[in-house]
Amino acid sequence: MRGGSINSPLHARLLQICPSARYLSTVSPSRKKRRSTTRAAARLHGVLEEFLAMLGRELRDPLGAIRTALQVIDHAGPSSEEAARQHAIIDRQVGHLAHLVDDLLDASHVLSRRIELDQRRVDLNEIARQSLLALRDDTRMQEHDVSLAVQPEPVEVLGDGARLAQIVFNLLDNALKYTPAGGRVEMTVGREDGRGVIRVRDTGMGIAPEMLPHVFELFLQDAPSLARSRGGLGLGLTLVRRLAELHGGRVSATSEGVGRGSEFVVSLPLIGSAVVARGSAEGVSVSPALPRRVLVIEDNPDSRYALRALLELWGHQVEVAEDGPRGFEMALAGRPDIVVVDIALPGLDGYHVAQGLRTALGADGVFLVALTGHGHPDDRRRALEAGFDLHLLKPVDPRVLSEALASAPARGAPV
Repeated sequence: MRGGSINSPLHARLLQICPSARYLSTVSPSRKKRRSTTRAAARLHGVLEEFLAMLGRELRDPLGAIRTALQVIDHAGPSSEEAARQHAIIDRQVGHLAHLVDDLLDASHVLSRRIELDQRRVDLNEIARQSLLALRDDTRMQEHDVSLAVQPEPVEVLGDGARLAQIVFNLLDNALKYTPAGGRVEMTVGREDGRGVIRVRDTGMGIAPEMLPHVFELFLQDAPSLARSRGGLGLGLTLVRRLAELHGGRVSATSEGVGRGSEFVVSLPLIGSAVVARGSAEGVSVSPALPRRVLVIEDNPDSRYALRALLELWGHQVEVAEDGPRGFEMALAGRPDIVVVDIALPGLDGYHVAQGLRTALGADGVFLVALTGHGHPDDRRRALEAGFDLHLLKPVDPRVLSEALASAPARGAPV
């Protein structure tokens, strides 16, 4: 690592998400152990270099596919059948990039325990179904025999539904990744000893006995090629363990050896009928949004243009501004129903835009939506304190955005 330092900010971040690296970095620098410390520092730098190189490869692949697809669309014409196929490629690769970014952010937030759980009464049967449904368009689902067995009665735990679904999704993704085409992946939901249990069993490559104690560790040195050759950042199982622990649960892995498949088991405390849920775990049906007057404040030209086009396709009347001061002026002059605001704006950031509009227009004068790449719980809290009604994370799912606009209260006659 050029110019690297054992005390660099990048090194500090690695220590935050890699406990084994923390141990290596704290070896005593006494004269007697100086040689050992040097070796430990070299190993730590090697781990970091390997991770950064892997991250570069993982980013280049989808970016290359997107660039190539755009070139094909330019030559084939936007209305051709080939263009439709290329659009599907772009959509898949953008989803892959978003997944990589989410993994990186989660590695930082979850492993350092800087994460808030929205805990509610959740049925593990539904979590398993939703996680399987999230993979319905994955080509690997057609290459494997995938099954799910649930309980006839709810298996209820107190947990964050999105984070529990992330646990199960990562386990399913791991099973599909390491099971050759034609193999089986079985998921079951049950109750054992007062705990709700989800098991994911596969007939895949299996795990060597000496590796079993380490499968949930980051940056495993003994088998880097195995994980890297199948894509991903090697963070999934570590996130599974930490998220399970945050829910008061545990996760284990078993395997009879290489080539004999593996089984991962997540268990969580069941809740009784006396426990009061902190909200409904069921989704809320959202009606299509009425046409509204929407102002988009976004400094990135491509994002600004694409969002305007999407909102206009949905029937909204849209105006755009490229910086904070201009957006603030347009909101005061035009009094839109909804203002969608990026946070990192030139001239006046999104927080100050929101604060100014709340002061000028009042609590009910405008519906404010923060659309930003700042996804830490503290960022969400700060956005709400600044006056935003909603905090959405980029890249936003169009369905989520549509539901957000539909949730805005009517402030007058529709467009």
